[in-house]
Amino acid sequence: MKKIFIQSTLSIALFLGMWLLLKQINWVSIFNTQEISDKTEEKLGEVFWNAFKVNEKENNDPFIISTVDSIVTKICLANKIERDQIKFHILDKDEVNAFALPNGHLVIYSGLILNSDNQEQFSGVICHEIAHIRLKHVIKKLIKELGFSVIISMTTGSYGSEAIKSTVKKLSSSAFDRSLEKEADIMAVDYLINAKINPLYFSNFLSKLSDKENDISKYFSWINTHPDSKERAKYIIEYSRGRKVINAETVTKETWAEIKNKLK
Repeated sequence: MKKIFIQSTLSIALFLGMWLLLKQINWVSIFNTQEISDKTEEKLGEVFWNAFKVNEKENNDPFIISTVDSIVTKICLANKIERDQIKFHILDKDEVNAFALPNGHLVIYSGLILNSDNQEQFSGVICHEIAHIRLKHVIKKLIKELGFSVIISMTTGSYGSEAIKSTVKKLSSSAFDRSLEKEADIMAVDYLINAKINPLYFSNFLSKLSDKENDISKYFSWINTHPDSKERAKYIIEYSRGRKVINAETVTKETWAEIKNKLK
């Protein structure tokens, strides 16, 4: 009888211990992230992009598209990223901005191209946004801020169009957590080096933005969504130090100048 009692007590203690341990794991978050990544993100990206482009003017100039495509393709090939996973869109807007939407949609404002001194600065921003896409930062942000049920309702048509537009606007105008921004910066440096683009140009671009913060910052949306530009410029240089860097032009200087002239 005593033996049975001891065995029963141990079994109960073991059960309670396992229950308490499993309770600490956020299973809902784990399964939701997986389900959204695999089954829902494509639809979510379509819904978000359709809601966003309604009131925007997309630039479909063949020369501009092919030039940007050359840069995006080079980055993808050098980093073993499937090219069709990145779907970029160029909008005619003066703001200096680029941001990621679900399912690899990358929105680029013409103001970013016009205010990039060279293709390398532009490539740095593109690498940063591709890093956000590859690291699933957009989905993580949506789950954290909206919750799983709201995200699902957006893909089923049971969520109002105005609410969807509001969510998309928030994605384009609010920052990720600082830790996620740094993670994207570091991965961007790796992408740039692999693509034979000197990350120093990316650092210079961030420094330039920080100098504009008290000038015409209303046009520099990337400042608002990517704060602490000077600090980021410093750790990008630090992370790059000692790495073998070869800078090779993706497009000619003349081509880069022409794309900017077309956008003016």
